[in-house]
Amino acid sequence: MKFEILREAVLKPLQMVSGVVEKKQTLPILSNILINLDQGKLTITATDLEMEVIATTQIDSTASGSTTVPVRKFMDTCKTLADDSLIKFVVDNNKAILTSKKTRFSLTTMPAEDFPVIDTKSQLFGFKIKQKDLKRLIDKTSFAMAFQDVRFYLNGLLFEITPHCIKTVATDGHRLAICSAEVETGVSDESSIIIPRKGVLEIARLLEDSNEEIEVIVGENFIRVIFSDVTFTSKLVDGKYPNYDSVIPKNTDKQIHADKTSLRQCLIRTSILSNEKYRGIKLAIRSGYLKATANNPDHEEAEDETPIDYDGETVEIGFNVNYLLDAITALDTDTVELNITDSNGSTLVKAVDDESCQYVVMPMRL
Repeated sequence: MKFEILREAVLKPLQMVSGVVEKKQTLPILSNILINLDQGKLTITATDLEMEVIATTQIDSTASGSTTVPVRKFMDTCKTLADDSLIKFVVDNNKAILTSKKTRFSLTTMPAEDFPVIDTKSQLFGFKIKQKDLKRLIDKTSFAMAFQDVRFYLNGLLFEITPHCIKTVATDGHRLAICSAEVETGVSDESSIIIPRKGVLEIARLLEDSNEEIEVIVGENFIRVIFSDVTFTSKLVDGKYPNYDSVIPKNTDKQIHADKTSLRQCLIRTSILSNEKYRGIKLAIRSGYLKATANNPDHEEAEDETPIDYDGETVEIGFNVNYLLDAITALDTDTVELNITDSNGSTLVKAVDDESCQYVVMPMRL
């Protein structure tokens, strides 16, 4: 196996696939990437057995062959070379020899046939979606995913796919994030899948805010996202997501409208002196204004006020300020709407006259 490639041409696909590779591996070959050359098409593959990323690029070569090399060492080697460097890659006697002018590296290879691949034969359906639409669905909800929760199905993002709509849902048991978008998927039946946390973050890393369409293929136990030069595959979480609709407040009798920027700044300032572990903050909501207060074990206190559009009875309610800030920040609007029943009930946060993104934050006893 032998080819030549410019540093920039190989560095980009290496950076695209390297995020999948864990630093500590159960199998030595999982620290490697699979490099395959076939009639000018160079394919680089990385996997951790749960996810797989394949990046392709075209080079001027008629050769064919495949091997595996350590991804970190290969990428670090390329990074140290000058921008316009031409790299010569030759496999000889279980070694990958990389040369560029007077620089030479020798990397140990492992057999390409030992490299594991994810089985994607059991395809169920597929559809196309703009990158920016999928990016929005993920960005608006993924922050609410659980992290290392014993309820493993919460450590991921729920995708509900219908013929004309896609909805993403995430919860960690303390908050809930929901976002929907009108997408003509062409599917005949409703379908629900749970993508694991690492897979969600990897898809988000690959997505761009563009109108370019990508293809999504869903199988019995996997999802595959196909870009122009990258293919991402992830196994799915085998579990049943909880009935999230039951925790969305339906009959709230207190509706508060607030300027998003002013409310965020009020919460950020007050949170400086909140308890570092519990991040508790109390909101006193009165006609015309909202007062936020916080204190910590050092007996320090902070309070701030911001004007709101509200004319009703006074209500005091506590929150984890991070959860409330995440919800408010995620909204693409100048005015946010808080729907509250009482100090013991959950609060629904959304934009005014827009149901596409909704956030539920559980109250906190302070």
